[in-house]
Amino acid sequence: MIYIGLTGWGDHDSLYPPGLAAKDKLQEYAAHFPTVEVDSYFYAIQPRQNVEKWIRETPSSFQFVVKAYQGMTGHERGPIPYADKEEMFAAFLDSIEPFIQSGKLAMVLFQFPPWFDCRREHVAYLRWCKAKMKNIPAALEFRHRSWFSPRYYAKTLQFMKEEGWIHSICDEPQAGEGSIPTVLYPTDAEKTLIRFHGRNIHGWNKATSGENWRAVRYLYRYREEELREWVSHIEMLKTKTKNIYVLFNNNSGGDAADNAKQLIRLLGIEYTDLAPRQLDLF
Repeated sequence: MIYIGLTGWGDHDSLYPPGLAAKDKLQEYAAHFPTVEVDSYFYAIQPRQNVEKWIRETPSSFQFVVKAYQGMTGHERGPIPYADKEEMFAAFLDSIEPFIQSGKLAMVLFQFPPWFDCRREHVAYLRWCKAKMKNIPAALEFRHRSWFSPRYYAKTLQFMKEEGWIHSICDEPQAGEGSIPTVLYPTDAEKTLIRFHGRNIHGWNKATSGENWRAVRYLYRYREEELREWVSHIEMLKTKTKNIYVLFNNNSGGDAADNAKQLIRLLGIEYTDLAPRQLDLF
């Protein structure tokens, strides 16, 4: 199965009828795509009532990729309201329990920052994180190139296989140490994650500060020939992993939804278990 969707459901204007309330957007989103990344978790561990609402609003087959809270991956861009990592992970695990019970949790995504490089203490922390997640599917995405340097490339992939990490394969600008290459290697026979960040090298290298840095970083629209390259990549990956989750994160200019639908067409996929679409009569 190939699940194609977007990172978040709030900012994709091309999907929604004019005037659609924010609280109703997920239900409409689920009429277009079978999966989504819940990126709101990165900023705050969500209350269970939110999770239960999202579960009710999506079809039984819908799949959520939950992004790990910022304190779990060392970003910590604001005050952290937890005494320590133990309390933080306990709160996170309690929050996602409804996803697990409903069968709608595809995986938890641990995306580490550009300063999380390949060193002994970071490898130890990854082991600790995976132990905390127990049997919950967890994907690992790096942002520092050292993990895939010639010296560590094979060891990184072997470590991910041995520890049970799902590989989050990235399409992103090749912009030095703060970016990683596209490594077409699944580390889990059941699930593989692919995330499209765009190829805006200028935006990627721009300092990640100020209000508008994210709007610059992910400003990119994939051309058809670029997506066609990925059709062959995905066909190859299908022979090595059972379920592939593809998420488009290039939405600074509103391009993610269009590119995701374009890839669905190029792969010849027709989803039959989406939510019914709202009727926009006027």
